[in-house]
Amino acid sequence: MHQPASDRETSTSDVLLQMSNVTKSFSGSVVLDDVSFHVEAGTIHALLGENGAGKTTLMRIAFGLHTADRGDIEAGTPLRRVRSPIDAIASGLGMVHQHFTNVPAMTVVENVAIGGKGPFDEAGVAAVIGEIGERTGLHLDPRARAGSLSVAGQQRLEIVKSLAQGARALILDEPTAVLAPTEAAELLAWLRRFADSGEGNAAVLITHRLDEALRVADRITVLRRGKRVLSAPAASLDRARLSEAMLGESPPTSATPMDGPRESSDAIVAELTAVTVRDERGVESLRDVSLTVQRGEILGVAAVDGNGQRELLRVLSGRTRPSGGRISIPDEVGFVPEDRQRDALILEESLTINAALNGAGARRGLVRWGQHRERARRVIDDYDVRGGTPETPARALSGGNQQKFALGRELEASPRMIVVENPTRGLDIRASAAVHVRLRLAAEHGTAVVVYSQDLDEVLALATRVVVVHRGRTRSVPMDRSIIGRAMLGVE
Repeated sequence: MHQPASDRETSTSDVLLQMSNVTKSFSGSVVLDDVSFHVEAGTIHALLGENGAGKTTLMRIAFGLHTADRGDIEAGTPLRRVRSPIDAIASGLGMVHQHFTNVPAMTVVENVAIGGKGPFDEAGVAAVIGEIGERTGLHLDPRARAGSLSVAGQQRLEIVKSLAQGARALILDEPTAVLAPTEAAELLAWLRRFADSGEGNAAVLITHRLDEALRVADRITVLRRGKRVLSAPAASLDRARLSEAMLGESPPTSATPMDGPRESSDAIVAELTAVTVRDERGVESLRDVSLTVQRGEILGVAAVDGNGQRELLRVLSGRTRPSGGRISIPDEVGFVPEDRQRDALILEESLTINAALNGAGARRGLVRWGQHRERARRVIDDYDVRGGTPETPARALSGGNQQKFALGRELEASPRMIVVENPTRGLDIRASAAVHVRLRLAAEHGTAVVVYSQDLDEVLALATRVVVVHRGRTRSVPMDRSIIGRAMLGVE
């Protein structure tokens, strides 16, 4: 049993990261307002807050990626000033970003070597990877291509890169948002062992998951609209107090009933018949799949990662052509992919241009930018996209607000069908509840909704019907968690 930080005396030598009175603005908008934060050796410090509260910005300042307008940032043993990522790395800080920075075409050993000094020593770096694996249990094949790794494997690579640079304090931004439940539990258990190793290690865990923070953290700090509103030992807190601190009010519920016309759900909007999908090597990811999607229903898709659900969603959304079989889908299908930064948004362009992407392939003639600017404004207002105007580049938004904009852009067009992949990835309590309400409201107004989430509880909370994808085949199952869980594993 680890000893809570609150039960130990804290001295300056225990502190690996000290941030004092940090203030930061972007384009005149205050993102952080006089925030102080510290991390002690041997602890996990959870950092919570709504999307846009300033969590990632604070940690990017800690790592030297942003410069504070005011405030002091020190790290290491002894503490020394951090002005750049070079200073941060030299002080023993490592950062695992929410969106991985691995180069997919390069091997594990080449990714770990990036940023190193001197000639590339493949054998030497491979030896370091092997030593880290033996010491920490984070085993990786040095010769594997980063792009061939699972999501959990890519995250493991990100951590190994930091450890290879000598990190003692790891900053992890929403690390469990992309992981299956078992993978998330394994990562948190590893973080606990890392902090408890007796080697003076520590971790900062940026998360929206309150249970996760309460379960694994020694201390929890909450930011709200750029201000620190709570910082206390985790043992003294509970879900209700954290929710109130994050939101400034009692937490919302995603089950709020919505008024509005309910259309008949007996009309088939999309139909797949004996659909097969093969990759360029001839490997089948979908086999002989037949299913229908009806107007006004929410079809939940449940699967363990890598079983073909990704291909199913892209066939239904019209983004992938099947190798065999027949499909019938609407001409325009809304689609919100899992990786919003790679597949949903052009990060360097304005929200107006990103709003214009919906339906761009079907338009002809002059672009009416005034209409798209107004459309972007409606999405910003209606979907509570914070920190942006129609002229703001998509990159300037937090990850959660990027997700809200991508979803709002697709729903605002009132599609006959929308396909959504991990809809609340990286979203806080309020935003997740709002997304659930929007999807339910779309179904109530007749849109056929297909939703996949790695979080089975989210699928069950939203769906009116569930299909499980296992080894490329689909199976309709009752709305029973244990039955669905067994079907996901292929257990009858």
